[in-house]
Amino acid sequence: MQSSTLNTPSTSLRPLFTLPVWVAALGYFVDVYDLLLFNIVRVPSLKDLGLDERGVSLMGGSIYNYQQAGLLLGGILWGILGDKRGRLSVLFGSIITYSLANVACGFVQNPEVYAWCRFAAGLGLAGELGAGITLVSEILPKHLRGYGSSIVASVGLFGAVVAFLTVQLFDWRTTYFVGGGLGLGLLLMRVSVLESGMYKRITQETVSRGNFLAFFNNSDRFLRYIQCMGIAIPTYFTIGLLATFGNEFGKALGIPDEIQAGRCVMYMYIGMVVGDLLSGFLSQWLRSRKKAIGLMIGLTLLFVLIYLFGGIQTAKAFYLVCMGLGFSIGYIAMFLTITAESFGTNLRATATTSVANNVRAATLLIIPAFQMLKPQVGVIQAGAIVGAVCFALSVWALYTMDETFGKDLDYSE
Repeated sequence: MQSSTLNTPSTSLRPLFTLPVWVAALGYFVDVYDLLLFNIVRVPSLKDLGLDERGVSLMGGSIYNYQQAGLLLGGILWGILGDKRGRLSVLFGSIITYSLANVACGFVQNPEVYAWCRFAAGLGLAGELGAGITLVSEILPKHLRGYGSSIVASVGLFGAVVAFLTVQLFDWRTTYFVGGGLGLGLLLMRVSVLESGMYKRITQETVSRGNFLAFFNNSDRFLRYIQCMGIAIPTYFTIGLLATFGNEFGKALGIPDEIQAGRCVMYMYIGMVVGDLLSGFLSQWLRSRKKAIGLMIGLTLLFVLIYLFGGIQTAKAFYLVCMGLGFSIGYIAMFLTITAESFGTNLRATATTSVANNVRAATLLIIPAFQMLKPQVGVIQAGAIVGAVCFALSVWALYTMDETFGKDLDYSE
């Protein structure tokens, strides 16, 4: 059966071109666009609201924390809803929430309202990627799940590039209107998407669905939950610290030209588009999720060492290394596919959605640790120490977790 499938690629690959796969991919596109948008327009938008330089710094950090709090809370709420009410309920509810929040951001007149709008946006965005990956994992044949995650990730990450281009063309308020319009347009596409067959079957059983506490009252489930988060920690160490604070690292390295953090993020996301596309194909070729992610983590460590200790002397070389880092952490959709494959249908959306946003929120620990170490050991060494902890956790998680490639997902916990 499997060999004949592989010998008829036009037929076997057809599920990859169905509407749910591309709707999930475009949902992640809007997700990335919106999450990065505040980082890009933070300074001009807050200055336009009348804040001085110190106010921009303090209020900007506060608003970012509101957004991250929305992601954390939404990751749990949407995940539970996805298992209790269905994957499509999350895909519809989340996109309505963050689309309207985006439009509201375009109308704000004071920073306090801005903060609550970003909280609502984070709350809505929290459901997008996890629910999309869950749905794609359940509707695709097991021999195509890796390809599906590649499509979702590579299309989605283009949202970062579009966000940067949109900011160059429009003022900050209009960029939020564009984001809201993209979301509402995507909502119309989702009307024709059907619910996962696996989920429909699980609703006929008496098993408990969407119980978040189930990850903490069973040692095996808890270990799987922590492992799924652990393998992804290097991704947001790289994005949240090395890219976001690229200007500080560039200065510490003695690079004469000013390094722009926004350009670091842009180049990193360009690399991620390619990396996430290829990592799914790599896992299919190796027939192993663990081996593919292990290679990507190893490559990430190599680029981090070059970034910190490679003696980079020019801005051009620095941005190229950022692109290389982006390529190497291009396994974001892959680690979420592993998460979806690690749990039964009755907990799958809860696990995948909450893990996605828990990892995003890891920056709430990574950045303060960096800031605490920086006065004692300097920028480079502080980054190296935090990175060492992140990579140690990821290696442990990858080594101890089970292989999920080709696993049958039609079961309950």
